[in-house]
Amino acid sequence: MLTQAPKGTRDILPAEIYKWQHIEKAIAGLCRSFGYKEIRIPVFEHTELFQRGVGDTTDIVQKEMYTFLDKSGRSISLRPEGTAGVVRSYIENGMSSLPQPIKLYYNITAYRYENVQKGRYREFHQFGVEAFGATGPSTDVEIISILAMLFDRLDIKQIGLNINSIGCPKCREAYNDKLSEYFRSSLQELCENCRNRYERNPLRIIDCKERQCKTYIKDAPMLDNLCGECTSHFEGLKAGLENLGIDYKVDKNIVRGLDYYTKTVFEFVSENVGTQGTICGGGRYDGLVETCGGAAAPGIGFGLGIERLLLEMESQNILIPQPDGLDLYIAVLGEKAAGFAQKLVYKLRSQGIGADTDHMSKSLKAQMKYADKMGFTYIVVLGEDEIDSNKAVLKNMISGEQKDVSLDSIIERMKIQGK
Repeated sequence: MLTQAPKGTRDILPAEIYKWQHIEKAIAGLCRSFGYKEIRIPVFEHTELFQRGVGDTTDIVQKEMYTFLDKSGRSISLRPEGTAGVVRSYIENGMSSLPQPIKLYYNITAYRYENVQKGRYREFHQFGVEAFGATGPSTDVEIISILAMLFDRLDIKQIGLNINSIGCPKCREAYNDKLSEYFRSSLQELCENCRNRYERNPLRIIDCKERQCKTYIKDAPMLDNLCGECTSHFEGLKAGLENLGIDYKVDKNIVRGLDYYTKTVFEFVSENVGTQGTICGGGRYDGLVETCGGAAAPGIGFGLGIERLLLEMESQNILIPQPDGLDLYIAVLGEKAAGFAQKLVYKLRSQGIGADTDHMSKSLKAQMKYADKMGFTYIVVLGEDEIDSNKAVLKNMISGEQKDVSLDSIIERMKIQGK
C-alpha cells in the first residue's frame, strides 16, 4: 500500500501537467481582465465553518467531509469546497472596509469522501470565483460571463447554461410549507437523510441523489411564487444575459447542493453525448457572510472542477498544445568536456535559455538518443578537440540543419534562435 496512492487521489505526471498549466494560465489571465484577484486559503478549517457555511443538512457535511480532532482536541475538516473558507477570510481580514465590490478567485485542491468515478475524485481541483458587496443582478451576469468566456477561450462547445431563482428566505417559507405537505405522505419511503431534512430544510430533499427518493422528487412542486424583489432580480439577470448574447434556459429544478444559496442559481451543463451532466455551477448567497459571523454582506460565486473540465475537453477532442522542449542539449566526451559543458549550461540558464547536459556518464549514442526523446531543439557535441579549437557543430534536431559555430558565440546564437 505504501507504493499506491489512496483511493480517490491521483498523481498528475509531467507528461500531462501541461494541460493543467494551460487551463490555469487561461483562468489567471481571464480573472485579471475581469478585475478578480487571487486568494489562497488554508487546506483545513474549523469544522463548524463548514457546518454553518455549507450547511449541516447537505450531503457534503453529513457524509463526505474529512473530519478529525487535532492534538488539542479541536474538530478540524479538510475543505470540501472553497466558498466557506473565502467567506471566513473576508470576515477575518476586514475586507468589508475595503472598496467594494471585493472580487476574488482561487485555484485549490478540495476533499470529499464520495464514490470514485471517472472525472470525480476524493481529492480534486477547483477553480472558483467569489464577489462580495454588490446586490444587483449585474454581478450575477458578470460571474456567469466569466465562465462563458472561459469555455470560449478553451474552445469548448456543446455547453448550455441553465438558470433559476430559489428566492429569498421570505419566498421559501411558503414553498417549504408546500414541500412539507407534498412529502408528508411518503416520508417513510425516503432515505434517512431526507427524513432528517424534512424537519430542518425540506428544500434539501430536492437535491437528494438516492434512487428511492428520486421517484418522489420528480413530481414535487416547484418554487413558482417569488416575492417582488426576487422577481425583479431574476428578470434583471435574464435581461443582462440577453444583453451580452449569452444563451440560457430557465430550469425550475435547479436547487444546488449547498444550503447557502439565495435568489440566483445556475449550472453549465454538457450537451455532448459522451459527457452529459453538470460541468460547474454556482449562485448568490446573500446571507452567508452573516451566517458565518460577519456583518451582513451580499455575495455570489461559482465552483468549477478542473478534472471535470479536462474530461469534457478530452471528450470533445480539444487538443491542448504541448510546450516546446528545452533549447539546447550539450553532449559531452570526457571529463574536460563535462566540466566545460557544466559551466556553459549554467551561463545559458542564467540568460533564460533552457539547456542541459549529461549527468550519468552515458555514451555519446545514449546522450543523442536522450536529447531526441526529451525534445531538445538543438544539440552540440563537445570533446577536447572542440574545446581546444573553440569550435563545434550546432545541429537543429527538427530540420537537421548543421552549422559550425564558435563556442564563445553559442549563448548569443541561442538568444537569436529563441526570438
